[in-house]
Amino acid sequence: MNIITINQDNIDHEHICCAISDKKGETCVSSKKAWMKAAFADGLVFRRLDERGKVLIEYIPAENAWCPLAADGYMHINCLWVSGQFQGKGFANALLAQCMEDARAKGKRGLTVVASDKKRSYLPDPGYLKHKGFLTADTAPPYFVLYYLPFDTVAPVPQFKDCAKQPNIDEKGMALYYTNQCPHTDKYAPLLQELAAKRGMKVKLIKIETKEQAQSAPTPFTTYSFFDNGKFVTNEIFGPAKFEKYLDGK
Repeated sequence: MNIITINQDNIDHEHICCAISDKKGETCVSSKKAWMKAAFADGLVFRRLDERGKVLIEYIPAENAWCPLAADGYMHINCLWVSGQFQGKGFANALLAQCMEDARAKGKRGLTVVASDKKRSYLPDPGYLKHKGFLTADTAPPYFVLYYLPFDTVAPVPQFKDCAKQPNIDEKGMALYYTNQCPHTDKYAPLLQELAAKRGMKVKLIKIETKEQAQSAPTPFTTYSFFDNGKFVTNEIFGPAKFEKYLDGK
């Protein structure tokens, strides 16, 4: 089994493994691939196992990351994902090693990644990161942690920007900040509006369309952050059943 790189030359005919389990995934795939095509010019790298499974790493120079970071000179990992039957076979280590080698070759000071205080859905496993030598650089409420792996002892410590470190936002009611960095958001974000509307409620969708917007966002996790009356609720994508349950509790 080989690790392959998805780029402008092959993206139209290669699958992106983070969406292959969606049986009705054309919207998912097209939105994610469009996002990737635009980000390649900013140094995005997407590597996956040459198999039908979720084994991938995606990273980009931190100054171009869709995340409110002060981490110039670092390489930022958007996603590192190994699932199911492929776990425990060294693929995460291999993908991370390739990322480190690439970052060093490009003169980077180290790696950054946004995770959390404990293992949570849609975020890298902090236990694995710590095992690989990542350190805590900064935190943001309610549970986000910016981890970093410096390549030398004088590398500056990266930080979240202040805009992402406030405990609450000004938006009233339910609001979702999201991007097409995840292939599933374009499908599930409108569903929230539809389900809420059936109950006479509203969800404001705030789609982040540029890296500049992402870098000034009020959340460290711009891919998907759901708020209610200014309070952060979750970074986990709501499916219909979970959102219905959430509305039941309002």
